[in-house]
Amino acid sequence: MQIALAQLSAQLQRGLAPLYLLHGDEALLIEEAADAVRAAARAAGHTERTVFVASGARFDWSAVLAAGGSLSLFADRQTVELRVPSGKPGKEGSAALQQLAAAAEPGSSTLALVLMPRLDKATRSGAWFGALAAAGVAVQIDAVERPALPQWIAQRLALQDQRVPQGEAGQRTLQFFADRVEGNLLAAHQEIQKLALLHPAGELSLEQVESAVLNVARYDVFKLSEAVLAGQVLRVQRMLDGLEAEGTAAVLVHWALSDDIRALKRIADAMAAGRPLPMALREARVWGAKEKLYERVLGHLAPSAAGRLLQSAHLVDGIVKGLKVPDWPQDAWEALHRLALQCTRVCRGPQ
Repeated sequence: MQIALAQLSAQLQRGLAPLYLLHGDEALLIEEAADAVRAAARAAGHTERTVFVASGARFDWSAVLAAGGSLSLFADRQTVELRVPSGKPGKEGSAALQQLAAAAEPGSSTLALVLMPRLDKATRSGAWFGALAAAGVAVQIDAVERPALPQWIAQRLALQDQRVPQGEAGQRTLQFFADRVEGNLLAAHQEIQKLALLHPAGELSLEQVESAVLNVARYDVFKLSEAVLAGQVLRVQRMLDGLEAEGTAAVLVHWALSDDIRALKRIADAMAAGRPLPMALREARVWGAKEKLYERVLGHLAPSAAGRLLQSAHLVDGIVKGLKVPDWPQDAWEALHRLALQCTRVCRGPQ
C-alpha cells in the first residue's frame, strides 16, 4: 500500500503493518515519520530495535535477513530498521529486500522499517519497491515547497499553542518567517521551537517573530530557476544574495539561468514556426513543475524578447569566466543579478 505522509497517523491508529518504507529528502519529516512508526511499534510490544545502514558495496545484506529471524532472550517482538542512504540497493540488496517483504506477515514478531531518500518513478517501478509496498506501507514524504511553507509554519505554531494575528498582519508575519527559513526545514522547526521558549502561548506579533527568527534560509539553483520563471523579483534577488553568501559557484548559477533562457528561446521559435505548445515543451525536455511556469511565460513571450535574453546570457557567460564586457558590471555576481532581473521581469510579463 502506498500512502502520503498525511495519512500515516490514521494508518498507524488502524493497526501496525509488518513493514514500512519511508522515502523522501526532507530529513526532519523522515525522522518524525520514523518516530511515529517506532512509537506505535513500542506500544505494540516491539521493545528491541536493531539498526543497519546499507552503504558500500561490501554491506552484508544477509545480516539484515538473519536479524529479522532471530529474537533475544529479553524481547518477544523487535524492530529491524534499515537505512539505505543511496536509495539504490543494487542486485544483492534488491533480492534481500524482496525476501524481507516475503517474510513480512500481519502479526509478525518482527517489524521492518526501511528508510530511503526520495525515489524517482523508475525506481518505484522496480521489483523490490513493489514487493515492499505490497507487503506493508510505503510512505512518500514530499518536501514542503515555498508556497506551502507559511501554512506549515502556522500549523507547527498551533501545535505549541501559538499563532499569528488574523488577516493581512498575520500573513505578513508568516511570509517573513518563510523567507527566513526557506529551503531549511530542520532549521525552521528549531526556530519555531525557539519561539515557544521565548514567548508564552497565544498570539505572536511581527516584531516578536522578527527579533527571534534567524535568517537560516538555504537556496539552490533549481529553486532560483523556478523563482525567475515565476517572475518573483524580490525573491530572486534574495536567493542570489544567499547563493553568493553560501559560496555557490557563479558559473553554476549562470548555467541554471542560461539553461532556462535557451529553452524559452527554442520553444518560442518552435511556436512561431507553427508547432503546438505541448509538442514544443516535450521537444525542449520541459516537464514536471516547470511545465506550468513555462506555459505561463510563453503565453506572452515574443521570440525577439527571448533573443535579447539569450544575447545577455552569452555576455554574462564571458563575465563569469573573467572577460570584460562593455556596459556590463565586471563583477560576476553583479552581472548575474542584472541578468536574473532582466529575465525575471520578462517572465513576469505586463502588470
